Amino acid sequence: MSVFDEDLFEEGLRQRKATLGEAYVDQNLAAADDFTRPFQEAMTAWCWGFGWGDEAIDPKTRSMMNLAMIGALGKMHEWELHCRGAVNNGVRREEIRAIIHVIGIYCGVPQALECFRAAKKVLDDT
Repeated sequence: MSVFDEDLFEEGLRQRKATLGEAYVDQNLAAADDFTRPFQEAMTAWCWGFGWGDEAIDPKTRSMMNLAMIGALGKMHEWELHCRGAVNNGVRREEIRAIIHVIGIYCGVPQALECFRAAKKVLDDT
């Protein structure tokens, strides 16, 4: 029994690769084993297929929303990954800085500093 809808998975795979990069996604899926594969498949279908698959919000805006939310949660590994994806989706350096300013206002200066550190790493690589 499959835990996901095949069409949502295929759309999710397309969205995920477009944002995070084909090499990263392929490596992530190849590293999945019997324990983690069901989650990888479901997350690809649900988050990327269902969540990113509709056209109500463009990828750039979704990336900006993700940076704000993940920054607020303090999940810095994911924030750095999605910062790279945001750049791929056309989010400019100035927009990333503005997002971090909002994170600082609503979530605190220490969290903004963490986001600046991760952003600097990403932006220095691009």
